[in-house]
Amino acid sequence: MLKTSDEKYLRAIYSVSHSENKQKVSLSDLAYYLDLKPPTVLERLHVLQKEKFISYTKTEGVVLTKSGEKEALNVIRKHRVWETFLHKVCKFGWNEVHEMAEQLQNVNSEKLIDRIYTLSGEPKFDPHGDPIPDKSGKLPVSVRRPLLNSIEGCRCLVLGVNEDSAEFLNYLTDLNIGLNEKLSVEKVFGYDGSLKIKYKNSESVILSPKVAEKILVTCTKHGCACK
Repeated sequence: MLKTSDEKYLRAIYSVSHSENKQKVSLSDLAYYLDLKPPTVLERLHVLQKEKFISYTKTEGVVLTKSGEKEALNVIRKHRVWETFLHKVCKFGWNEVHEMAEQLQNVNSEKLIDRIYTLSGEPKFDPHGDPIPDKSGKLPVSVRRPLLNSIEGCRCLVLGVNEDSAEFLNYLTDLNIGLNEKLSVEKVFGYDGSLKIKYKNSESVILSPKVAEKILVTCTKHGCACK
């Protein structure tokens, strides 16, 4: 049975490698993601390497082994199933469920995870729009791109976010923007790339590039030229 610290590291390695499309994760990137000092992270990496969950060298960085990726996806499944259950069944906001799921994912009961997955309606995506791996580790397909890559006139649908901090989700909640929200890009400002968007038929707001990059959408307009 994996230790809680092992689960945390494996999920972090998987998340960093996939969010930044990196096959190999550097020690500094992992330490930054975990908000830990590099020597602390390095010590744990040596343990994970002995357990054959990762391979690591200073020059090549960290790579999950086949067994390491399997365990990482299992942890991710537990975490996202808990988030979905807390949101859909317990009615917590999408800005509240991450920290709760961090604690609950340490409960190692496959039977319990299967039960709450069923009670949640067997979802394919969590409250932040992230895909939930099935029991074999297979991820459902979702075509998502950053809102920042939109052109003027684009009509799109919010499918998720790539940051689940409470501060960011609270910000979107205050703006009344959530999953499955329909957005229309009215203007792209050439000065800094900010976007003026319209939604809920009448509300409009200007989003900074930093925010627009973290909102993941798909185009709903046929033949849209967005990247």
